[in-house]
Amino acid sequence: MKPRLNLWLEIEEDVVFSIWRMELLQAVAETGSISAAAAAMETHYRTAWEKINEMETRLGEKLVETQVGGQRGGGAALTPLAQNLIAAFTQFSQEMEQQMIERFTAVLAPVLTKSLSDTN
Repeated sequence: MKPRLNLWLEIEEDVVFSIWRMELLQAVAETGSISAAAAAMETHYRTAWEKINEMETRLGEKLVETQVGGQRGGGAALTPLAQNLIAAFTQFSQEMEQQMIERFTAVLAPVLTKSLSDTN
């Protein structure tokens, strides 16, 4: 048995950033396109676009710069803010997960271990 962590950030109870949204931005960076990122995440383009728009609106900052059309068909790239947010959120979530495992081991695991051994 081990604990799991699902972490997200809110502003006034509205989700601004989450693990899924971070993965979406990473997919944009990897593919150079919101539509390709949506396909990689197995979601609809509209959903991907809406989530990016929600993040940008709630933060009041651009996270994705897009180019329309052109010879290469346009594309998308992350802003420096998005890159920094991904790095910081990754570090924060890894640290929180480590702390959660330590607390689980110290506080909850002994109770569960005793409970499971009592039932055998």
